[in-house]
Amino acid sequence: MSDVERVDQLRVLEELKAAAAAAQARIAVDLDLSQRREQEAAGVPAVRRGRGVGAQVALARRESPHQGGRLLGLAKALVLEMPHTYAALESGALSEWRATLLVRESICLDAPARAAFDAQLWADPVAVERLGTRALVARARQIAYRLDAAGVVARARRAEHERGVSLRPAPDTMTYLTGLLPVAQGVGVWAALTRTADALRAQGDGRSRGQIMADTLVERVTGQACAERVPIEVQLVMTDKALLAGDAEPAVIPGYGTVPAQFARDLITDRLDASAGTGGETNADAGKVLAWLRRLFTAPGTGELVALDSRRRIAPPGLARFIAVRDQACRTNWCDAPIRHRDHVVPAAEGGPTTAHNLRGACEGCNYARQAPGWTARTLHTAAPGDDNAGGNTACQRAGPGGHVVELTTPTGHRYTSHAPPLPGHPPARATAPPGRHATDSRLKRLLERHLVDFDRTA
Repeated sequence: MSDVERVDQLRVLEELKAAAAAAQARIAVDLDLSQRREQEAAGVPAVRRGRGVGAQVALARRESPHQGGRLLGLAKALVLEMPHTYAALESGALSEWRATLLVRESICLDAPARAAFDAQLWADPVAVERLGTRALVARARQIAYRLDAAGVVARARRAEHERGVSLRPAPDTMTYLTGLLPVAQGVGVWAALTRTADALRAQGDGRSRGQIMADTLVERVTGQACAERVPIEVQLVMTDKALLAGDAEPAVIPGYGTVPAQFARDLITDRLDASAGTGGETNADAGKVLAWLRRLFTAPGTGELVALDSRRRIAPPGLARFIAVRDQACRTNWCDAPIRHRDHVVPAAEGGPTTAHNLRGACEGCNYARQAPGWTARTLHTAAPGDDNAGGNTACQRAGPGGHVVELTTPTGHRYTSHAPPLPGHPPARATAPPGRHATDSRLKRLLERHLVDFDRTA
């Protein structure tokens, strides 16, 4: 195959991807229409029709439910209101991402205005195809503003109500703390951090500009005099060997994910060292640094957290914490959203108990999607190797010993199996502690004995 043919194939495959995206959009719209008709026949109120369709799209495309809702909204806008953009996507002249940007820029327009937007934008298709992504967005904004200037301004004002702060994991035990702010506030925060960094650098501070800005942000938000002295509660799911004997089995911090065992030990040791005043701090400074260690032990042999139960419909705090630690994120396949609800697998209205076995962690969207007609769920049996009851159940074997497995069935009969993430210590780690760590581990033991340690013993 020549290079000319390779380039031609790359182009053809790119057009095929766009055409496939157009086909998915058409199918999603047809699915939404069919499901709404079925829900209407089932007596679902008009305001609730369509609930759960985005979640079905997400599961079929292996995306999060939030992304599934966006994809369904994109499909409906393209197929029903933007025929020129849809035709460009179908022919391969426009990628799905660029089509998404065009829909986003026309979101403030009503249906007639959006049709006019679509026609004006594609008046010269060749020119549009040659535009870069930024130039395409700029042209789309110009057209939208000319069609409905008041709507664009109103959209900008509504956007201020969507301001917020989010936290998501970053590589190497770091996190991204993101603030979505109105432009004036965002620029003001950036300018204040920049001025502080420039001033400290001019005074000879050895930290980089970015390090000073990050530390200043932490200090001003938390009210601490030093960024490293922020009080923490570390919820660690780890084996006793990993905590106290230098074992290399990774630990899990709920809300973040897996961290190296040595990082977890150092995190605790550093905080306890500071609290004890071993670094030369004054007693007043030492008292400002607090550290709580909330340990959750795993059951010997299976690595499973021992279940808790309650007779209440709403999970009590201890059981809710247990579910959050066990599931770590929403249990719906391909959904990484934080846990907001403890969803009964067998609904409480149908007699489902409030137990760890019958609860799964879920985000709000996934929990509400299950309320639509036709959604069912059940907890599958799991067994340790050698259990005669395991039989040939593939789901059981895939779950592993002590696993918690939930099977979700959609209104179309498609089934999706969700497995609780594996916990540290199962299978037992065989790695040994690296040389030179015994002194640090001994100091950690002494520090733990000298401080208030809140152990949630579940095994």
